[in-house]
Amino acid sequence: MATIERLGPEALCARCDPARFTFKTTSELDDLTGVVGQARATQAIEFGIGIHHDGYNLFALGAPGAGRHKVIRQLIERKAAAEPASSDWCYVNDFDQPHKPRVLELPAGTGVKLRRDIEQFIEDLRSAIPAAFESEEYRARRQELEHELKERQEHAFEELRQQAESHGMAMIRTPSGMAFAPMRKGEVLSPEEFQKLPETEQKRIEAVMTSLEEQLERIIHQVPQMRREGQRRIRELERDVTMSAVGHLIDELKKEYASLPKVVSYLDAVQQAVIDNADDFRRQEDGQEITILGIPLSRAAASASALRRFQVNVLIDRSGAGGAPVVYEDSPSYHSLVGRVEHIAQMGALVTDFTLIKPGALHQANGGYLILDARKVLTQSYAWEGLKRALSSREVRIESLGQALSLISTVSLEPEPIPLDVKVVLVGERLLYYLLNYFDPDFGDLFKVAADFEDTITRTKENDLLYARLVATIARQEGLLPLDPAACARVIEHGARMAADAEKLTIRLRDITDLLREADYWARQGGRDVVAGEDVQRALDAKIYRADRLRERLQDEIHRGTLLINSQGERVGQVNGLSVVALDNFAFGHPSRITARVRLGKGEVLDIQREVELGGPLHSKGVLILSGFLGARYAYDRPLSLSASLVFEQTYGEVEGDSASSAELYALLSALAEAPIKQSLAVTGSVNQHGEIQAIGGVNEKIEGFFDVCHHRGLTGDQGVLIPAANVKHLMLRRNVVEAVAEGKFHIYPVSTVDQGIELLTGVPAGERDANGMFPDGTINQRVEVRLLIMAEQARAYATPLEAEKET
Repeated sequence: MATIERLGPEALCARCDPARFTFKTTSELDDLTGVVGQARATQAIEFGIGIHHDGYNLFALGAPGAGRHKVIRQLIERKAAAEPASSDWCYVNDFDQPHKPRVLELPAGTGVKLRRDIEQFIEDLRSAIPAAFESEEYRARRQELEHELKERQEHAFEELRQQAESHGMAMIRTPSGMAFAPMRKGEVLSPEEFQKLPETEQKRIEAVMTSLEEQLERIIHQVPQMRREGQRRIRELERDVTMSAVGHLIDELKKEYASLPKVVSYLDAVQQAVIDNADDFRRQEDGQEITILGIPLSRAAASASALRRFQVNVLIDRSGAGGAPVVYEDSPSYHSLVGRVEHIAQMGALVTDFTLIKPGALHQANGGYLILDARKVLTQSYAWEGLKRALSSREVRIESLGQALSLISTVSLEPEPIPLDVKVVLVGERLLYYLLNYFDPDFGDLFKVAADFEDTITRTKENDLLYARLVATIARQEGLLPLDPAACARVIEHGARMAADAEKLTIRLRDITDLLREADYWARQGGRDVVAGEDVQRALDAKIYRADRLRERLQDEIHRGTLLINSQGERVGQVNGLSVVALDNFAFGHPSRITARVRLGKGEVLDIQREVELGGPLHSKGVLILSGFLGARYAYDRPLSLSASLVFEQTYGEVEGDSASSAELYALLSALAEAPIKQSLAVTGSVNQHGEIQAIGGVNEKIEGFFDVCHHRGLTGDQGVLIPAANVKHLMLRRNVVEAVAEGKFHIYPVSTVDQGIELLTGVPAGERDANGMFPDGTINQRVEVRLLIMAEQARAYATPLEAEKET
């Protein structure tokens, strides 16, 4: 029977010796200037932000709390500071198509200046144009034009009157208009006198009247044309007057912005619009108030509303900005990414114009860098599609979701798209990255650089000191008390525990920072100026106490006998398995009773958890491996004629994972060999078809879970846990467990094979096949093989009558 060496206390927890450190407190240590343990991710980020080609956006993947946001911002802000400031972006009115505002790209800081210049220009026009129209020159020229029009009309009528008089006719005004009547000696003939005239004279008069009436009709038709011509000339006069007021002001602006052709073109459009809408500047400020549907609207308000068309909407202002922009959008909805058009209520209706266009994160980061949380983007409706469309088209198009999805057909603003030059960095979990890569065909084209953040670094003497500097840096950045060497050593030890590996240290900055903050709190509560090791330990204990209500309840039910767990004696087909429960950031282990029953059957190992759909796929896989092991070792030349059932007793939720497959195999072998298993031992580890014990997760929590049960009942010196030998390097056990092992009250056994485990559990040799292929008598393997052989013979005996009946 092989002897399995118990692990000594030194193998159960890789302590950090405070005497190794030469500093008195961490305040003596220099700050870290680089990023600890993230060489791969750092290189990927530097490559991603350095390459300037389409699609080379970044996805930073890793576990939450790994410091991804902090590292990314540090690297990006350092590069962005050395880059030139990006452009200002403004929206202005398109006077020909007001529903399609024009966009202007301006040098940094120029947008606000242009807005102020236009505001001053409009303000100057509000006084210059009324003054020009109130000038004597304008009044004289207008009166001259009006007088000329009046004279033309009067001259036409006067000529007709004189012509009528020359033919003995009078032109008189009647209620129905102008008319002609015959005269004699300067007097108009009455109808009776006209009838007394000779017939020839009457006909002559009628012919003359007809001719005169035709001429009168032509003159009357010419009057509107004369008026239109006069109005045209007045409008030309007004345009000339407006131009005289606008021209020198607009010329000054054109001269100032001569290096910006688009601005000059816009100023030309402004000039033309001012000339076409000069009346908007001539309205009196104190005009009479008018009411529409009970809503008062003054002339001044109407004028101000009309003048909004000349404003400049500075969408993005880079005034005073040093370097390229770096933007983090915390709430990446569709509109917060691509911008939106707001509306205001007027007389019960919602109206909008180009001044109500608001920017999104893509506008703010244009020319720089945009950092987004991948999960938040994906959970916001249409935000992911909007982001992809902007990156693919390299432009930002501001439109509502209704427009983007063609859900509405009403006329709305269609702002000119803004060219997009931005580097997007998505931060998310590894699962999200791989799911997007697999399911979204556009993802690989748009996010070609993956920055994969490490969770741990290798634990060496050099890295222990580097970790101490990391602790010192965090303490200074957070304004915390410095740590003494014992406290720093305890933080390092806990870093290995969080990494679940004695040879690794976690670099999840959030967890480290939280521990330092809580240790700082307890040190201040104790009135100390330096954080001691006991403060770190108290912080750890307090954090566990806040989270372990469920663990205490579970342990209490075991102690009270509600949950049946034996820690003494021996039982056939029964073993103590170990499980881990993970609750948020707190995980704990506890023992579970695993039982096995065997009987004659068809070679099936029944997993009761799976049959009732309480077993996950990995657990079911582990159980199926048992059938392969049994058949290969004990029934390679004959049918496997047993039926076995396995179950986790008193479990009412899903069981997942294969870490209990070795325990289930031990229970099965015990039931077949009828060899009792020591209940003072618990087991964890998975098994393969060759009977090798494989590493599992949560080994520390599992050992401590069984230790707590035994400690409460009283340590006898026989109790312990069997773990895979491959898990020894992962041990970072609590101090009380290590002390109990040092005192010989508790034991940890590393096993590599099923045979080693079954020998420890039963105290009976497992046995190996001799030269004849036989197991030694009395060994576990021999007893199992004999039992299976008997079952095979019984199965054959039951099958013979049936076969004979078939033959007949």
